[in-house]
Parts: sequence; structure tokens; C-alpha cells
Amino acid sequence: MIKQNINIIDIPTLYNILKEIEENLPFKVVNFSKLNDFQVFLKAKQSNKNNFFIITTFQNKDYFVNKLKLELKNIFFLYRKDKKSDLDKDYNIFNYPIEINNLIEKINIQLIKDKYNFQSKIKVNNYFIDLNSRIISNHDKSLKLTEREMDIIIFLNDNKTAQKIDTLQQKVWDYSSKLETHTVETHIYRLRKKISEKFKDDNFIISTENGYFIE
Repeated sequence: MIKQNINIIDIPTLYNILKEIEENLPFKVVNFSKLNDFQVFLKAKQSNKNNFFIITTFQNKDYFVNKLKLELKNIFFLYRKDKKSDLDKDYNIFNYPIEINNLIEKINIQLIKDKYNFQSKIKVNNYFIDLNSRIISNHDKSLKLTEREMDIIIFLNDNKTAQKIDTLQQKVWDYSSKLETHTVETHIYRLRKKISEKFKDDNFIISTENGYFIE
């Protein structure tokens, strides 16, 4: 499977950290030491800019948002805590010093969502999930999901083989998680219970000795 590039622009320390653990990541890390280097790269490649995933400083916001008009979902900005503003709600903002596991988790989930070309709805078996409202529906019935529940469903639907708890810990939560096993099990138990009660479907998420999966 070809990994998506995550382009890190003008943040050498972050690049060095992620490069050290790149083999365990679901994406490739590409470094651009200066914004100008990335501009030259874009011009040379003449690529579809909306396919790029970018991590950069918030000071580069205007270039990516206003000039290139990139999808905001594809851009992760690092921002000093003491510079926080009311713009934060519109962007993927990570204050620094940054929590690496949190950043990796968000990128991983966004990469999975990107496979659906940012459709407002995706189909999972006989259900539709609205990615914006986090509502799963089937005919005339609907159910509100938490963000974590939606991420679990998307991840399981994206991987058609059974996924063990430790894989869910790594891929849906974070990569060096100390999360207790029963926490993952509890999330999935509650999700299966909600689906069963609302849709009378006891087989939406199937549990086996090899893990969980969605047919």
C-alpha cells in the first residue's frame, strides 16, 4: 500500500521526531525547510494541491488558505499558546509544545476520511454516516455518534479483516498508548449496544477471537 505524504514545512524539530518513528506511521514524512521550497515543489510537480496533507506554522496560514485555497481538513497548523485567537475553531490547530501522539491520531483519522474524498456521507453496509453531523442512519432511523464512535466505525469499515484491540489502540487512539484494554472494549461495547437498541442490529460490529470487524 502506498503511503500518503505528510509535508512538514518550516518545522525541522517536528520532522526529525516523526522521521525517527516513520516506519511505524501510516504516512511518509517529507521535509521542506522553508515555505519557498514547498512553493517551488508545487510549481514543478503541478500536482493537485487538494491532495496534500500539510503541517506548518500558523504564520503560513494566509498562503495556504487564501492563495492556494486548500481544504482546511488537509492542513495542520502549529500555534503558540500565548497567541491563541478566536480563529482556532476554523482550523486544525495544535499548540506547541505539541503532543505528538495527539497529532498522529488526528492525521491518521483524517487520512482514512480522505479516502472517501471528503464526502459528506459515507456508506457502511446498509447505513449512511454523515461525517459532519456524526449521525448514522438507516431508512427512517438515525443515531448520533460521538467522534470516537465515528472514528471506530470508519477504521473498522476501512479494514475488512478483524482488528485486535492493540491495533485499535494504536490506530484509533494513538501509537504509544498506555490505554487499558478494557477502555477500548468498553467503547465498542457501548457502540454495539447503541446500534442494537436503535436499529435492532446485533451484527453491525462483529466480535471474534481475532478481533472486531464490520462485514
